[in-house]
Amino acid sequence: MKVIIGIGNPYRRDDGIGPALAQRLTKLVTPDVDIRVLDGEPTGLLDAWTGARLAIVVDAVLSHPARPGQIPSTSMPTLTGTPATSSHGLGVPEAVRLGQALDRLPKRLIVYAVEAADLGHGTGLSPAVAATLPELLDAILADLETG
Repeated sequence: MKVIIGIGNPYRRDDGIGPALAQRLTKLVTPDVDIRVLDGEPTGLLDAWTGARLAIVVDAVLSHPARPGQIPSTSMPTLTGTPATSSHGLGVPEAVRLGQALDRLPKRLIVYAVEAADLGHGTGLSPAVAATLPELLDAILADLETG
């Protein structure tokens, strides 16, 4: 099983990157790929990726100094020591640590953390984050091919 998890809230501007990407991918992937939109709560992530051969997660993050539109990707080994940077407080690193403790991790986990510019109320991505969508789509489709 392969799963793509778009984390975020489309009513909080750049926090909607995960749902926006998930919506676009539904038309591009094969039926054997499970696409989900979640709020980032760690137990929901565990439920979504448990038993998956490949899990791809897309989430908005905050960093200082801010570099909106940057897309650092990471894999499971580097996530366990990472402090929470999700725009939701608790996030993927906490879910990974919990998954390790409960033996509920996917075989392979890829996280695309898109640096947000605007997490205020409203819809629509900032120009810097919206510009990342084609690159993210290409990267995820390539991951699915090799995954």
